[in-house]
Amino acid sequence: MSHMSFAAMGTTVEVWGGDSRVRPWFETVEGTCSRFRSDSELSAINDTGPGAVRVSALMLEVVRAAARAREITQGLVDIAVEPALTAWGYDRTFEEVGDLPTEPAPVSAGQWRVQGSSLILAPDTRIDLGGVAKGWTCDRTVSSGMATVVSAGGDIRSADERTVVDVADPWGTIVARVVVGIGALATSSVTRRRWKAGSRPASHIIDPRTMSPVVSPVLSATVVAGSAVDAEAGAKAVLIHGADGLAWAEQQDWLSSAVIVWADGAVYATHGAELAA
Repeated sequence: MSHMSFAAMGTTVEVWGGDSRVRPWFETVEGTCSRFRSDSELSAINDTGPGAVRVSALMLEVVRAAARAREITQGLVDIAVEPALTAWGYDRTFEEVGDLPTEPAPVSAGQWRVQGSSLILAPDTRIDLGGVAKGWTCDRTVSSGMATVVSAGGDIRSADERTVVDVADPWGTIVARVVVGIGALATSSVTRRRWKAGSRPASHIIDPRTMSPVVSPVLSATVVAGSAVDAEAGAKAVLIHGADGLAWAEQQDWLSSAVIVWADGAVYATHGAELAA
């Protein structure tokens, strides 16, 4: 099967069985949904202020995917965390993020909803589509026939029943081989994008309940689901749930399995997780 890779969405995209449409497609979505591009549709939305904003067909699909992610995780995955990301120093591409001298002042969570073809934002609401847009793009790449398998920074969508993914711990050791098959897998981690604010470690995983970087005994969470959007949302929610993450995952019928790496390096999985030998 043919293979190619390229940089997009702040990560490396790998494609198996893909055609020439894949790279321009990722560039189109990034140009629409990036909060780091001043000319993106997302930047225009965030700069518009409160009220109803009529959005493009592409943006509408992405924010609808974000609404589903918020619903199925009971609010633990919410795109309205942009003010917290900015306050904690993630206001530029990660390569440019540096330590902050002190912890920032608290910020409030925003409110948003989709109504018809419009996105409605409450005052002081700004959104970040990073994880949702990445998973959604992988899903559309495969479902539209542009590729057989695509991985964007660990968010994987597959139309190949033979797909198996190695899961590594934060120290680079392979701790599990997960059968994905026809489906999707995503990993969420607090060790990959990490810096300091004062004496406190910070990461890009924001807990919407506190609007600050998550504090969790789980270093990374990997889940298998039917779509990359669901897998991305599930992995982030398991990590935020922390000690209760696997128990929560067991109760979600939209998740197939979950594997977590604990702070001491121990590895745990949901019952019935399909692990390759």
